[in-house]
Amino acid sequence: MMLRAFLQRVRHRWQRPARSTVTAALAGALGALVVIALGAGLLGALAPRPVRITQEHIDAAVAKSLEEAVLPSPAVRAYETILPSVVRVESFVVDADSKEETRYGVGTGVVIVEDGTILTNLHVVQGAERIKVTFYDGLETEALVSGARPEHDLAVIRARKLPDDLQAATMNSTQDLAPGDYVFAVGFPFGIGPSLSAGVVSGLRRSFHSPDGDRMLTNLIQFDAAANPGNSGGPLINAEGEVLGIVTAILNPNEDQRTFVGIGFAVPIENAAAAAGMPPF
Repeated sequence: MMLRAFLQRVRHRWQRPARSTVTAALAGALGALVVIALGAGLLGALAPRPVRITQEHIDAAVAKSLEEAVLPSPAVRAYETILPSVVRVESFVVDADSKEETRYGVGTGVVIVEDGTILTNLHVVQGAERIKVTFYDGLETEALVSGARPEHDLAVIRARKLPDDLQAATMNSTQDLAPGDYVFAVGFPFGIGPSLSAGVVSGLRRSFHSPDGDRMLTNLIQFDAAANPGNSGGPLINAEGEVLGIVTAILNPNEDQRTFVGIGFAVPIENAAAAAGMPPF
């Protein structure tokens, strides 16, 4: 009996610390959970609330982007659009005395059909024994006259060879064209180019008597974008790079000087397209 009482006292003494240890562990765990919960709540309170995107936010972001972005000018866009369709046109004759071929004319043309149909001025190719065109990619090839409209000083020529990626220009009606509209002349003034000059429409339905006295041109677009010998046959385009007309003449009161003084003329594309057998707009 004494031995049993002794063993019970020993067991009781060893069990009490164990229960105390478990209790302490549970208390510590609960404390940790409380700290975590409080921390999560604090972080949630400090976290930014989601912002509702409105049209005002979008407009402000677009405006800021436009302010920071450097956009190309209308002239750059127009030039880059029309450039693949612009060609240099050279005409040659054989000298009667030396029997050597000589170049007597340099002008410009614009591809209007991907099969190599090119519009230019009649006076650029008239009387030529050989015509050479140089495309945007540098390809040189001979061309033949396939049509003409002397009353509009227009000629249609066809290239014998074509670049692989030939692009035809886009044409646009002049029905809504008005004085003050921006226009650009693209060509090879004095053989230099392709060059671009900028200006505006100065007037519509003008008439011009060619210096050689051969013809009276009517229904012309008057413009003030610089044009000089070599621009003949080149496109007059709008800010989208669309062809509005074919540059055909410049007016200089001094007939001995064929240089630009501020007045140029272009045949409306409606007349030019008709010369190529294309339907009007």
